[in-house]
Amino acid sequence: MKKTLLIGGLAVLLAVAASSAVVTYPNEYRLVKQFGEIVRVSDQPGLSFKIPLIQEAAVLPKAIQLYDIPKSDVITRDKKTMIADAFVIWHISDPVKFTRYLNGQVAQGQARIAASVFSSLKAVISNMDQSDIIENRNGKLALDITKNIGTALEGYGIEVLAVETKSLDMPDDNKQAVYDRMISERNNIAASYTAQGNSEAQKIRNNTDREVSVMKSEAQKNAEILRAEGEAQYMQILSAAYNDKGRAEFYNFVRALDAAKASMKNGNKTLILDKESPLVQVFYGK
Repeated sequence: MKKTLLIGGLAVLLAVAASSAVVTYPNEYRLVKQFGEIVRVSDQPGLSFKIPLIQEAAVLPKAIQLYDIPKSDVITRDKKTMIADAFVIWHISDPVKFTRYLNGQVAQGQARIAASVFSSLKAVISNMDQSDIIENRNGKLALDITKNIGTALEGYGIEVLAVETKSLDMPDDNKQAVYDRMISERNNIAASYTAQGNSEAQKIRNNTDREVSVMKSEAQKNAEILRAEGEAQYMQILSAAYNDKGRAEFYNFVRALDAAKASMKNGNKTLILDKESPLVQVFYGK
């Protein structure tokens, strides 16, 4: 009988000890409540205790979480509709506030996050044109959305670490029209650059042609000067030759031979000259 009572007592003690033990694991919060009010929060791994039957323990995730927000339509500054698909990296920063205002329900926290992120998306995108959004959707846009959320969720014990956009695209019915317009704009920019390049190239060609023309004119002028100097020297040589009587007679004789040779063509070997001809005077003298 005593053994039975002892065993029963030990069983009761073990049950009480088991119900009073609170084990906190890594990446979780353990909240000890008494009559619905939080009396203690354990955020470090280990073993602690609570009062059986009076106190109870609840668990909240401490780890960083990822929440995939449902797709939503947003309107740009230039009144274009876009479909935003984003996700949020967040965690519970204050388990007491999270339990008090959201009943400790992760689903309620996600609903608050979705509403806040959607509001931030609309605020940021409504101040940007569609082309700017497409160009910045992988960098600055996500930072602006996160910054715009600010501390709006801290009152619920939630901290948003980052908002990333998986896709930010146009609806299928006007996507091709937007792409065609963007391609046309880029083609216009390319045509403008090409025209500017052609204009600069033409200026360079004109300057080069002008420089070449000036260089040719200078070369022709120098050639004329050299030709004139050569002719002047030639005339000086002739003049010097005619001023010497012996040279002058020899020169006239050579010229006479050349003239006689020129008149004997087509096998004609006979030269008939009048006695008054200058050639006769050169050959025979006066």
